[in-house]
Amino acid sequence: MHTPYPQLFTPLDLGFTTLPNRVLMGSMHTGLEEKKDNLQALAAYFAARARGGVGLMVTGGIAPNRQGWLASFGAKMTSRGEVAKHRNVTQAVHAEGGKICMQILHAGRYGMHPFLVAPSALKAPISPFRPWEMSRRLIRATIEDFANAAALSREAGYDGVEIMGSEGYLINQFIAPRTNHRRDEWGGDWQGRMRFPLEIMRKVREKAGKDFIVIFRVSMLDLVEEGSTWEEVEELALAIEAAGATMINTGIGWHEARVPTIATLVPRGAYAWVTKRLMGKLQIPLIATNRINTPEKAEEILREGYANMVSMARPFLADPDFVRKAQTARADEINTCIACNQACLDHIFKGKTASCLVNPRACKESTVDGGRFTVDGSRWTDTGSPITNNQSTNNTKVAVVGAGPAGLSAATELAAMGREVHLFEASGEIGGQFNMAKRIPGKEEFHETLRYFGKMIEKNGVVLHLNTRVDANFLIQNNFTEVVVATGVLPRNPKIEGIDHPKVLSYIDVLLHKKPVGKTVAIIGAGGIGFDVAVFLTNHQSTNQPITTYQHEWGIDENYKNRGGITKSQPEHPPRQVWLLQRSKGKVGERLGKTTGWAHRLTLKSRHVQMWNEVEYQKIDDAGLHITVKGKSQLLEVENVIVCAGQESMRDLYAPLLAAGLHVHLIGGAKAAGELDAKRAIEEGWKLTFSA
Repeated sequence: MHTPYPQLFTPLDLGFTTLPNRVLMGSMHTGLEEKKDNLQALAAYFAARARGGVGLMVTGGIAPNRQGWLASFGAKMTSRGEVAKHRNVTQAVHAEGGKICMQILHAGRYGMHPFLVAPSALKAPISPFRPWEMSRRLIRATIEDFANAAALSREAGYDGVEIMGSEGYLINQFIAPRTNHRRDEWGGDWQGRMRFPLEIMRKVREKAGKDFIVIFRVSMLDLVEEGSTWEEVEELALAIEAAGATMINTGIGWHEARVPTIATLVPRGAYAWVTKRLMGKLQIPLIATNRINTPEKAEEILREGYANMVSMARPFLADPDFVRKAQTARADEINTCIACNQACLDHIFKGKTASCLVNPRACKESTVDGGRFTVDGSRWTDTGSPITNNQSTNNTKVAVVGAGPAGLSAATELAAMGREVHLFEASGEIGGQFNMAKRIPGKEEFHETLRYFGKMIEKNGVVLHLNTRVDANFLIQNNFTEVVVATGVLPRNPKIEGIDHPKVLSYIDVLLHKKPVGKTVAIIGAGGIGFDVAVFLTNHQSTNQPITTYQHEWGIDENYKNRGGITKSQPEHPPRQVWLLQRSKGKVGERLGKTTGWAHRLTLKSRHVQMWNEVEYQKIDDAGLHITVKGKSQLLEVENVIVCAGQESMRDLYAPLLAAGLHVHLIGGAKAAGELDAKRAIEEGWKLTFSA
């Protein structure tokens, strides 16, 4: 069959084995690695992606010993008992025709436990514990542990391993002068600092055998001060190749780096240029990574000679069938990763199992219990009585009112089950709150989610009624037996004197209705919407900033003249002066996502946004916004005041429909306004398909 992505689907010959395509599913910790089920859930998770056609997959990080744990009692590969559990994973993958490598990761000073070790006793800013400095004997033992983990992984049926040498973990800590202050043979000059990774590579190859894939993930751009120089990166890559690596993967940025590398605000393929610097220098394949989320971008990277293979991780949470859809000319059916991190990385950092905002099925592939999905043994909280899934109800006529994320999820899922689904939307387009989110610079990926839902509406036969406002009588008279109320939210207006003043706008006025905004602005409310509005108002371009603009704003040295590839940031002067105001105490934006909130705060700081907490609002008048900040009265002489002070549920339909005896389901913002929680909204729409 002809494919529009010929480079992506060219096989890759590794000598002793051939990969069917150039797609690597990159390593990603999900929490399933520690699940006490003999890794059955992890097996089902990877089997689904193997069935979807991925060329090669890599597991989340597995420690080679206890000191290397990411957290206490984390996943490790040290014994025959662990080999037996991992066979469940490899057998499930091989049964689907896939190939899989186990990543060996030693956390070093990034561990979240008191037994962590590192080349030098330097505390990491992201761990509460100071590491123990490794003795020469422990260094030698750790090298043996890496090799032993590789040998055991082969025994478990893995097709290879990936040695995690980047992102600031232990191997990277030995390489960089930032974290290696040793003066013995394992530190000091460059030859001493690269000795540890080379010894590991040689020993792994020796113990694992020649016909075994060994990927080495090299930190090609540390993005921290006192990181590696480009000359060191190149020399290390050549030495790793000589030591027996099958492929080299690209690592970008340490976890402590203050540069976003995978968030939505990072342009697609923003780091492929780093991998390209090595192309032509090595004989083994090179893998490009970070923010590659469409087959078009992957094909472009391969076609333009940036890499031999592309790595995508979170896109396979969003859609396990990504590769198969691209290969069979169904790319328009791909559920694209929007790099929000809300259900994947944010979950992991809270000790929860990962999932995906746009695909709530992710990481739940094996957790069906009596027809109802469970997580870690606890039942889901119902969104109301589920719409039953049996033959007698297949002709159920369902009305879904509201085409925001919750309504779109419910309508497309129910229609896929064979229901007759009518989706009613009062406005002229689907999307609800996403139609505002997609206008925020750095959140353009929300267009992709709406594109996907539009395709699913068409594919699954949802009857879409735009510009149609319905009431209870209409739904009753048209014989709908089930109604899903997904009518969303309205902005909440705080009780402030002068709130009706002409200079006051809501976030909907600004983002959806595109009303003009002055050069001086106060934003009431510093939740996610307040931050979005602040980003929108301080950005020169509405969307799709060039990679160079992103590099300058975050101080990325595209010429690689400085250690770590980092330089002084050069953000553009913002077009407006903005105050972002928060009523409560504590850090402004404290409730933002753990893995992205810091980047949003730094973005606004670089644009000179004044972020104030403990603000009391007195009144709004011609002079501006009168406030009290920590007990001191002030006047902000602003041209506009934009209200982002929360939302209220729109659920007027719910009570009359219940009173009429219809089966009614309340989901999304209509159920609970919250902070525009798209993750919950999409998940609740999906849950309606569960059998009672």
